[in-house]
Amino acid sequence: MTDPFTWRAGGCHCGGVRFEVALPEVVEAQSCNCSMCAKTGYLHVIVSESRFRLTKGAERLAEYTFNSRVARHLFCSECGIKSFYRPRSNPDGWSVNARCLDEALRLEITAFDGANWEANADQLARLSLEPS
Repeated sequence: MTDPFTWRAGGCHCGGVRFEVALPEVVEAQSCNCSMCAKTGYLHVIVSESRFRLTKGAERLAEYTFNSRVARHLFCSECGIKSFYRPRSNPDGWSVNARCLDEALRLEITAFDGANWEANADQLARLSLEPS
């Protein structure tokens, strides 16, 4: 049986932070309208812990938290790009910005109403579960 996932590389603008994420051929992504994502154009690809690895630049990561202070927004302290972060909706996984991957992906993008996060967060909870 072949692995349904392929490891794909990505990183910040300056290249100081690099990561890899295991993704299927067609990737589910969310476009969120919360105050943070609307301003940055972040496209969420949420994966389990086992499908993400930081390969370079841990020492360059700075953290920003707000509101509940559960989500850990990580960004490169040199260029300011947030390539990935630990989301409040999936604290056991990672949200990777599809726009920070080196190669273009086949994305299936769905809108997520993050402006009303509390009412909609349950829609995201399943995304970091290990595939069966």
